[in-house]
Amino acid sequence: MNYDRPVHDIPTLEPLAIGASKNDRYIALRRYVQQLVDGEPDWLANLANVAAAINDRVPGLNWVGFYLMRGSELVLGPFQGRPACVRIAVGRGVCGTAAASQVSQVVPDVTAFPGHIACDARSRSEIVIPIVVDGRTVGVLDLDSDRLANFDIEDRRALETIVNDLEPRIDWSAATRV
Repeated sequence: MNYDRPVHDIPTLEPLAIGASKNDRYIALRRYVQQLVDGEPDWLANLANVAAAINDRVPGLNWVGFYLMRGSELVLGPFQGRPACVRIAVGRGVCGTAAASQVSQVVPDVTAFPGHIACDARSRSEIVIPIVVDGRTVGVLDLDSDRLANFDIEDRRALETIVNDLEPRIDWSAATRV
């Protein structure tokens, strides 16, 4: 271990004005996430901090985290929330569908999604953003809410932007190593 390396200070999260719009929240979250991961090479620490930042800033969440491709399946990565499903087959459930199709999934009512995997019975809506590097799915960002229709196109666009910002800042080969 290199104990001579300076401590990576946690950046200060910008305070939001009362009544800040969803767009304003996501702009602040995006800046915060960039500050959290800039200069930190450890993929695990970065994804853990990103999950915590999203959990702190996106209203109505009961779970947020990453599933990472390990071999031919998604395996639970850093998250915030109750214990979750550890392994998900590609193509199965919302996460597996996003991984297989490489298309974000916005599900207003998880009970209406064929094959939904209920890791937490409280979840009512879900959004999953695939993480694709060089044409290959390396993982997904998964957010669950105990509210119906908690996510919309604005959430999808903002979270896709955050994932795109993360792609070059994370060592995905290390994160997906079996």
